[in-house]
Amino acid sequence: MNEQEFAKPAIIVAIAIIYQDDRYLMQLRDNDPKIIHPGVWGLFGGHLDPGEKPEAGLKRELKEEINYPVAQLNKFGCYADPRIIRHVFSCPLVVNIEELELNEGWDMGLLTFDQIQQGYAYSPKAGSRPLGDIHRQIMLDFIKLQRSHS
Repeated sequence: MNEQEFAKPAIIVAIAIIYQDDRYLMQLRDNDPKIIHPGVWGLFGGHLDPGEKPEAGLKRELKEEINYPVAQLNKFGCYADPRIIRHVFSCPLVVNIEELELNEGWDMGLLTFDQIQQGYAYSPKAGSRPLGDIHRQIMLDFIKLQRSHS
């Protein structure tokens, strides 16, 4: 990273770990080289608008991206590096995946722990695709915490 990149303010995003039973809803990002991390599995969510609180921004993003109105989000943590501050929340998926509308991304799927651990998941639209490194780490941290409480 050069000096100019450090001078830029960090991008602030809010992302969601959405779970149903022992599976986790993830988005396969568009395979567009103009976006960050094209063609990899990641968590739903996105950039906050100026002055927007992370929870409100994430609720907006989930409505926009998959038409999923979330009543309550639980704060999981914050993952930050010099470029991005990621506010991470969790919530259950209380509808069938078929009831969601994918409005952003290449595909979506309910991934298993084994797929997350291996770092690859299959998409009928794209074949086997990798998980984004930071999103995979967030998921592994979440699952580890969940398993330690059960």
